[in-house]
Amino acid sequence: MNAKQMIRIARLTLTAAAALTMTGYAAARNRSSKIVLVKPTELPALARVTGQAMVLHDDGRRTLLYVEQNDGARLVIFDVTDPANIKQKAAQQLDAPGSFDFVASLGDRAELIRFRDGRGEAVLDLHNVRLPTITIVPGLKFHRSIERLAGEGFTIPNQASVPSDANPFDYQITDNSRKPNRVYEVKQVRQEITNHETGTTFLLAADGLYVIRRLAVEKEYKFQTWQMNDPYRSRG
Repeated sequence: MNAKQMIRIARLTLTAAAALTMTGYAAARNRSSKIVLVKPTELPALARVTGQAMVLHDDGRRTLLYVEQNDGARLVIFDVTDPANIKQKAAQQLDAPGSFDFVASLGDRAELIRFRDGRGEAVLDLHNVRLPTITIVPGLKFHRSIERLAGEGFTIPNQASVPSDANPFDYQITDNSRKPNRVYEVKQVRQEITNHETGTTFLLAADGLYVIRRLAVEKEYKFQTWQMNDPYRSRG
């Protein structure tokens, strides 16, 4: 086996996370308990461009996916709040010295990043979610964990560095909702990340962005959101 290429089997078994109370909803969910693989060609144009790294960010109103492209020179922003309607919101040019990885969240408005060429760490400022900027903090060193301080500060304990694995792998998805099981395969995946609220998994591959949708989880999440926001739900 090539040391730079591993085979990863992702068996996504679709099960309910909570009991459903609406009559007929459970039956509808069961009919939709399947996996859908969305290819880059089915997404906005910049999803078909090779990316280096990505991160999910919740700004309190929506879920955004930031994808680094062009070796750190561009950050593409996708609105992935609704997996069935992914939108390209912006493409911001960055003043970055090279490719970087997203290391850790610094709260609602910032992400810690690490440059791959050994130039250290920096902060990706997301106060304006459509116009992110990079701030170089002299002496900043990330090791393992981050502790938030009151206000906008944070501390980084001095511990052993977290190793990073940049080796691409092939990704197989087994759909257990149908017989015989259907297997999807995505080649040369560089990174995977999952939005656990909607059950959506994003794969950053050599030929762009792939999205794995779990329709049952999406329906359940929408139903739970509706319950939370329904002003009459507590009235008899």
